[in-house]
Amino acid sequence: MDDIDSRIIDALRADGRASITAVAEAAHVSRANAYTRLSRLIEDGVITGFTAKVDPRLSGRASSAYVTLRVDQASWHELRDTLGAIPEVEHFALVGGDFDVILLVRARDNEDLRRVVLEQLPAIPSVRDTKTSLVFEDHDLR
Repeated sequence: MDDIDSRIIDALRADGRASITAVAEAAHVSRANAYTRLSRLIEDGVITGFTAKVDPRLSGRASSAYVTLRVDQASWHELRDTLGAIPEVEHFALVGGDFDVILLVRARDNEDLRRVVLEQLPAIPSVRDTKTSLVFEDHDLR
């Protein structure tokens, strides 16, 4: 990855639907060069896909929380599959520190959030402890 690749990625982060011409202009390269580089970034797995940014409130997910978990780390692969199957879990990561996993939960309302945080997550056998921080306002930077 070089500076041109970074500019191509920045242009796509700003607008994932940008034309190859717009990406080339933003990266200050020819259209052919931008196309070749974009193809390589996809083929090499640097760019793993394209997605839409969605406003959680307007899409019916008005209640959000970050939930940290302490878990039996030996069961990470099973836990990963279980968390991935919960529709309200938007993102999760295995981390180091005072807890093992952090997740972003987005739910329809507080009742739905309560169900996930106080019923569904603690019912997972490898989950030892949870802590929840409600999100009052959030902002995507990229």
